[in-house]
Amino acid sequence: MKKAGTRNPVFMLDEVDKMASDFRGDPASALLEVLDPEQNHSFQDHYLDVEYDLSQVLFVATANVLHTIPAALQDRMEILRLHGYTEVEKLEIAKQYLVKKQRDNTGLTEKNVAFTDAALTDMIRSYTREAGVRNLEREIGNVCRKVARRVVKSGAKYKETLTPENLSDFLGVPKFRDSMVHEKSEIGLVNGLAWTEVGGSILQTEVQVLDGKGKLTTTGQLGDVMTESAQAALSYVRSRAHHLGLPRDFYRNVDIHIHVPEGAIPKDGPSAGITLATALASALAKIPVRRDLAMTGEVTLRGKVLAIGGLKEKLLAAHRAGIFDVILPEDNRKDLPEIPENLRNAMKLNFVDTMDEVLKIALEGPLPELREETPNVLEPGVLNVPPAPEQRPHQ
Repeated sequence: MKKAGTRNPVFMLDEVDKMASDFRGDPASALLEVLDPEQNHSFQDHYLDVEYDLSQVLFVATANVLHTIPAALQDRMEILRLHGYTEVEKLEIAKQYLVKKQRDNTGLTEKNVAFTDAALTDMIRSYTREAGVRNLEREIGNVCRKVARRVVKSGAKYKETLTPENLSDFLGVPKFRDSMVHEKSEIGLVNGLAWTEVGGSILQTEVQVLDGKGKLTTTGQLGDVMTESAQAALSYVRSRAHHLGLPRDFYRNVDIHIHVPEGAIPKDGPSAGITLATALASALAKIPVRRDLAMTGEVTLRGKVLAIGGLKEKLLAAHRAGIFDVILPEDNRKDLPEIPENLRNAMKLNFVDTMDEVLKIALEGPLPELREETPNVLEPGVLNVPPAPEQRPHQ
């Protein structure tokens, strides 16, 4: 406060999600008093041991994730969610700012090095995976330094134009590869959409049905939430067995294995329900799922599709993978203004309320005819009593 020379400065609290509590103290507890406008007018600093008025200070905190910030501390903050940059935005930032900055830092000019749009796009897709542009700037700097060395060797008139063809000469083998659409529609294989801290990604969910005794196996380092989503999806499929042309007790004779590659990466979150349910329905009914379709949403036991988060990042992941048809929960229609207009215009968005609607869109073949079954339900006011055995006269 003394250094700022005013009683109402702006304080930046960077990376508040990295706070840790140990034997040295708990900074989150101190921040509760600092950030609470009902208490910070008489904040007592233990170094000065006097009360000081912090009510005029504007505190701005930053964080990458919310789940590591204590709930009581979140309650004292107004949370503003900033989405990651889209691919188009990263390209413009690189062209207008990053390339010029790194070129100047290495003593180069426009006559020495030039980046084509295609090269920058390849750099964004294949050499960086992030919500911001920090690593992109680092990779551009790597290229500029290598070009600067060639300028020193060959003279000031040396010029290099970066294209997708010669990019690997400067940056080596691509570090990342986006999941692309599989070659053909398959039974039990569904394109799911996931949110990560560095943007969205495609999760290709697989289901295999084996001879067995009703066991459900999940692999791919699925967390508790996704494991429970798999169990809920299976219960929904069992409840709709007659719609899928399955016998009512089909699960007694099969084992079901759900796998989500890549197996070494932990996965969790409440938005894989309809993906798992569609994969299960496809595997059990032997109907392929459309290869050009992706989906995200949670499902209830009764087949209701619930809203999800990270819509923008998930749609960007589908777009990168060459998928332009997406199934979304109806409750997420209100989030459409957050989606860039060029992305909205390029994609077909199917908003659904129920799992039955999802299956009609996702499965390539029609569902089997409903089987004529006698419902095992008691009618109101009617007792379903089995008929008495026929009375035979005594011999």
